Amino acid sequence: MAKKTMQSKKLAGAKPKESTQKYLDIAEITDDTVILKDGSLRAVLLVASINFALKSTDEQNATIAAYVSFLNSFEFPIQIVIQSRKLNIDPYIDRLKMLEKEQTNELLKIQINEYRNYVSELIELGEIMSKKFYVVVPYHPLTAKQKNFFKRLGEALSPAKTVALKRKRFLERREDMMKRVDLVMSGLSSIGLNSVVLGTQNLIELYYNTYNPTTAEQEKLADMDKLRVEGK
Repeated sequence: MAKKTMQSKKLAGAKPKESTQKYLDIAEITDDTVILKDGSLRAVLLVASINFALKSTDEQNATIAAYVSFLNSFEFPIQIVIQSRKLNIDPYIDRLKMLEKEQTNELLKIQINEYRNYVSELIELGEIMSKKFYVVVPYHPLTAKQKNFFKRLGEALSPAKTVALKRKRFLERREDMMKRVDLVMSGLSSIGLNSVVLGTQNLIELYYNTYNPTTAEQEKLADMDKLRVEGK
């Protein structure tokens, strides 16, 4: 008996589709740094928010003046990103489920169950959103001169030395970028905003959730909310 396949003749010789990653500007994420394909680096800060509406008029004016001074204090560009996402209460719901399971008092168990369902429906019907605020600090190294034939040949003959050199160059550039990061964090602190540099894992989660918003709802990575900054 001839072996049957579930693939049509038209698709049998089809090549696999190219990865979406090919079309992204990101080449690598390492050492709490985003490396783009053009060789430039990025650091991302997660920034706490302040309740501007609750401040007095004088405090609001002072905050605005400090923000203007903050933007004018740098000789390099920065990017401010506000990301709005549906509020994720899954960890909280999981804790309630655990408490409900461990509860020996039947009345309290029923109350926990009703409260859990109420919170879930409230978030679902109200479409409550959470906002996160980021500041992206870039670093553009000087464009490298085109390599001549002998330099390319030397790199081909001693790849280990080339990798070590590239690593050293990366660390030097990262150090320069982190000096910018320190300036930005100091400026944010002067406005009354706490900030923290996203680590490698947090950067991966951030870009995964950004480029895969639908998939991220069903296939979650580690919880970003474990990284917190306290607001003022």
